Formats: sequence, C-alpha cells, structure tokens
Amino acid sequence: MYYNGNVSLAFFRRVPGCPQSLGVLPAAFNPLTRAHLALAEAALATAEEVLLVLPREFPHKPYEGATFDQRIHMLLAATQAEPRFSVAASAGGLFAEIAEECFEAYYPEPRLLFLCGRDAAERIVNWDYGTPDAFRHMIARFELLVAPRGGCYEPPPGIRHRVTSLDVAEDVTVISASDVRERIRKGVPWEHLVPAAIVPLVRDIYG
Repeated sequence: MYYNGNVSLAFFRRVPGCPQSLGVLPAAFNPLTRAHLALAEAALATAEEVLLVLPREFPHKPYEGATFDQRIHMLLAATQAEPRFSVAASAGGLFAEIAEECFEAYYPEPRLLFLCGRDAAERIVNWDYGTPDAFRHMIARFELLVAPRGGCYEPPPGIRHRVTSLDVAEDVTVISASDVRERIRKGVPWEHLVPAAIVPLVRDIYG
C-alpha cells in the first residue's frame, strides 16, 4: 500500500500515468463477485482506467463479514490480470466524497464515471443529502454508468445527460454478494458466482 501525498485515497495498486477518463467502482466487496468484475471490465470500453474502491466506512451498512484487509486481499487477487485496474481505499463512503478524493489523487482531473447497478443508482440519486437538489450539484462533478439489475434505470430528466447505460450481460448483473454468503451458509454451490482467482480465498474467509 502507498499514499499519494496527503490525499485520502490509499492505493494498494495503481495504474501508472494520469488517465483522461477514470471509471470508479465503489462497493463493499463482501465478497467481490463476478458482477463487480463484469462492471469494471465493461467500463474499460469507455474509461482508460478503472479504480475499484473499498470505503473504510459505509453510509448505509455496517462492516460485517470479511474484514477490511480480507476484502482488499480479494480485490488484489481478482484484478491482478488486468493492467488497467487500480485498487484503493477511500476515507468517505458517499460518491461525492470519493469523487473529491479522486480529484485530489489524479491530476489533471479526469472525467469521472461512477459504475453501479440500477438499484444502487436509485438509492444514490434519491438519498437524503440534507439539502434540496444536493445530488444535482454533485453529479455536475461526475457521471454515472449504470448497469441493468432487475430492469434498466430511468434517470430523472434533470440528470439524464449525466447518466449512461453500461452494457453488461443480464445473467451477470443478477449476482449479488448477499446471495454468495447465503449459499455458503446453506452449503449449496456458490463458486460460479465469484471470480475463479478468489474461490479459495472466499472459501477460507466465509466457509
């Protein structure tokens, strides 16, 4: 791990250089799934680099299951074969907070493209940020690449120009980390839902 000056992002792997466009995938990765990896791989058609971000704190869920270090270990193992993937931890958990950390870490400031599924997009756009139109001001700093997940996302008219559909196979986007954990708990097959590179890690951490 290394820190880039005084910025809040802590990089565990970083692509050399400064991209003009940066895909950002923040998630809990509890565990990392084939859906996470599919989003990141699909974003490489638009972004020069994809940064997978593990927040140290989450705005909507507690830290349960795998530890922070175990999740970073899974991220590094699953992404090592793709030279355009970076892995970092953020101090903040909201997209707006992570965006500011990215702008501090990358110079000149790249075009930021946050990756998420339909359900996450609806939660992020409709989150109570404390002031009216707060998200409209935030999304002026970044864009959303949204994958279908139980249907396609229909953004509100005011932000539609900042939202693009991400082309990911539907059979991948239905995968969830909670389903993996539940399958492990029940003793039914789960290995096909996570990247092959981390199957032994997932078995050791959650088994």
